[in-house]
Amino acid sequence: MAILDSADDDDLLIAGHLSMTLLSGTVCVFSHCCRVVLLEKDVEGSIEYVSARDNPERLFEYNPYGETPTLVDRELILYDPAVIIEYLDERFPHPPLMPVDPISRAKTRLIISRLVRDWLEPLSDFEEKGGKPPAELKKNIRDGLLALSPLFAQQPYFMSEEYTLADAYFTPLLWRLPWLGIALPKQANAVRAYAERMFTRPAFTGSLSRQEAGLR
Repeated sequence: MAILDSADDDDLLIAGHLSMTLLSGTVCVFSHCCRVVLLEKDVEGSIEYVSARDNPERLFEYNPYGETPTLVDRELILYDPAVIIEYLDERFPHPPLMPVDPISRAKTRLIISRLVRDWLEPLSDFEEKGGKPPAELKKNIRDGLLALSPLFAQQPYFMSEEYTLADAYFTPLLWRLPWLGIALPKQANAVRAYAERMFTRPAFTGSLSRQEAGLR
């Protein structure tokens, strides 16, 4: 794999040939989820960091909404995070990041749906607007993680014995907790231990933009 320049010459990411490009925000939780999946799959391609605020023309070339993330794969253009992530998992089946049996797959999709609706979409809105994190969002995330903690004491991954797309969605949120001003209590030690373990995965460390690396 080669190291290719991003839109910012200071932002570099491990990548490969130019047939696939992810247009990514520098601090964008959904872009981060996509980057984690790209590196977990060891996909050959490039990641170009684009600011929807500073360089909207670049995004509007491919995305009618001018948003990140946007995936350009030859003639195919995708611009919904869930669509991008499932496309990557299906196009690059090894390692598989969804369970094989339909019941487990449905359960994983439901977990992801709740993560997105309850936490990631509000977090994405906050990232776009900036300013102080809403108190309600901080409380919802903190209380939710506290409630989930016993599950992480029972299984090594997010409600699973294997790493799945649910983990790829969940870990970018956990990385942002200090930035959001969320401190987990002792009762959530299992979540904290899980997070520290996930943060050492090469795909996760490689997925961080320069800006995201500075969030902790």
